[in-house]
Amino acid sequence: MEQLILEVIIKQVEEKVIRSSQHGFTNERPCLTNLIAFYDGMTGWVDEGRAVDVVYLDFSKAFDTVSHNILLEKLRRRRMDEWSVRWIEKWLNGRTQRAVVSSAESSWRPVTPGISTGPNLF
Repeated sequence: MEQLILEVIIKQVEEKVIRSSQHGFTNERPCLTNLIAFYDGMTGWVDEGRAVDVVYLDFSKAFDTVSHNILLEKLRRRRMDEWSVRWIEKWLNGRTQRAVVSSAESSWRPVTPGISTGPNLF
């Protein structure tokens, strides 16, 4: 059942949420294609004699601080159907996590502002 729901949500996200310029979180355009497109664009400008400045930003932990409410509102603004948005909301709410190293276990704690780092939703 979960796989069926995931397929429906992925289809909607690909059609309504992820722009054609988006790299990452998709099968057709992984992060590597972003690097290739960027390199191609920059080397083209250098070949034309244009000045090129590059700023690198590290967003590796960006999803650890995404507000669930903001995420859900953005999905609604992109016209994802309300049933799917409510399903995602229920999936995000009330989640708990713990760390296990060898036989040592931490206590269960609520997952609050970030996206679950378990199996990918998108």
